[in-house]
Amino acid sequence: MPHSTAAVTADDLDLAVRLAVAALREAPPEAWSGKAGSLEWDCWETVEHLSDDLFAYAAQIAPRTPPMDGEVPFVWESRRPGGPANAVHADRSAGPAGLLQVLDACGGMLSAVVRHTPPDVRAHHTFGASDAEGFAAMGIVETLVHMHDLAEGLGLTWEPPADLCARVLGRLFPGAPHDTDPWPTLLWATGRGDLPGHPRVTSWRWYGSPRG
Repeated sequence: MPHSTAAVTADDLDLAVRLAVAALREAPPEAWSGKAGSLEWDCWETVEHLSDDLFAYAAQIAPRTPPMDGEVPFVWESRRPGGPANAVHADRSAGPAGLLQVLDACGGMLSAVVRHTPPDVRAHHTFGASDAEGFAAMGIVETLVHMHDLAEGLGLTWEPPADLCARVLGRLFPGAPHDTDPWPTLLWATGRGDLPGHPRVTSWRWYGSPRG
């Protein structure tokens, strides 16, 4: 399946988060303290980081006049040396169910903002100013690839829909191969896998500039 030129939508983001939450509900309770794949964070911290990504993208594009010179100045801080620097932290006393509720809520915030933001609105991102569609695509990529990390750490099976992967590849990774399966290509583009015939990616970014 080649890259798709179809628009990335809030419905796509809803699907990605819904699939992620459903998969994570199957995680054994004792596995949350283990490392998430190749990351230095444990699985609990990685879900907090993912939630924080979704929240931060919503916050960035949500103001009446979104910032074009930096991030909305929330306080991002780590709870331990080497941990992710988040504005969002889940109450550990609520357990994994509470953690997944935080993830679901942050995904809902971003999808709601995407639905209600006019297409001509732009906001700062370190990889270039983007629009609501771009922030939705970024949230989907964060969800899909961090779920790959989490699936390794939690012993879960994870393979998102090919058409969803194709849409975010088309939106954010225009230089990625067009003749390979979308999910392995997305993992390759984000430095998480090998792709036959292509050198392994050791440094990566996406391109969030609005279409056209």
